[in-house]
Amino acid sequence: MASYGDFAYYYDTLTENVDYAAMSSYMADLLADYGVGEGILLDLACGTGTLSLMLSQRGYDVIGVDGSEEMLSMAQEKKMQTGEDVIFLCQQMQELDLFGTINAAVCTLDSINHVTDFRQVREIFRRVSLFMENRGLFLFDVNTPYKHREILGDKTYVYDMDEVYCVWQNSTDDSLLTRVSLDIFEKDEEEDVYYKYSETFEERGYEIRELCEALGEYKFELIGVFDEMTREPLRPDSQRAVILARKHGTQ
Repeated sequence: MASYGDFAYYYDTLTENVDYAAMSSYMADLLADYGVGEGILLDLACGTGTLSLMLSQRGYDVIGVDGSEEMLSMAQEKKMQTGEDVIFLCQQMQELDLFGTINAAVCTLDSINHVTDFRQVREIFRRVSLFMENRGLFLFDVNTPYKHREILGDKTYVYDMDEVYCVWQNSTDDSLLTRVSLDIFEKDEEEDVYYKYSETFEERGYEIRELCEALGEYKFELIGVFDEMTREPLRPDSQRAVILARKHGTQ
């Protein structure tokens, strides 16, 4: 997995199209409807902490975990600004190690796809299950194989924003491993020059069936697989799947 060092500085700008308020509402409502409207919630791969803080505002006791110290530094700044009582821990998802048990876990923005070895994905599921209370909920999203083939593919995208200019280039192989190359240009208004920053990382598209089967190996019972931000079933052209599972028994 990429550690997202200096990239953390640009992360919020490049994800400004993400409606975190709608996402937090969707996730909190879904969790509550299936019995977890409060308690300790783990936000895996929490990034700069925006979703963690919003879920805290909805009444959950939130633990945010991310493998990037730089991302978590920005999350801590946001925490100080909002006054929310969120705990942030620097850990890789597959090395999750908590002080106690949790009632729910969420993992968003295709963070599971960024773990390109399926053995490590299974280890993430095992670790979440290990710390999950009986009847706790695990809610996460993934980019679908369709998105890797048809939307990411071997394509280039350009984002021209007020603060930065970004060129996003993808290369996808037959195993649905997508290699992403980002070139980010930031203008120094005083010097009238652009500074370039480059980042590379990988994502893998996983079949929904194999993810659900892996969950079952670690005492998770599938509740549903939904199209992004809905409770509707996946379509053949769905770009993101939302998977909800319930823990049964102890690990």
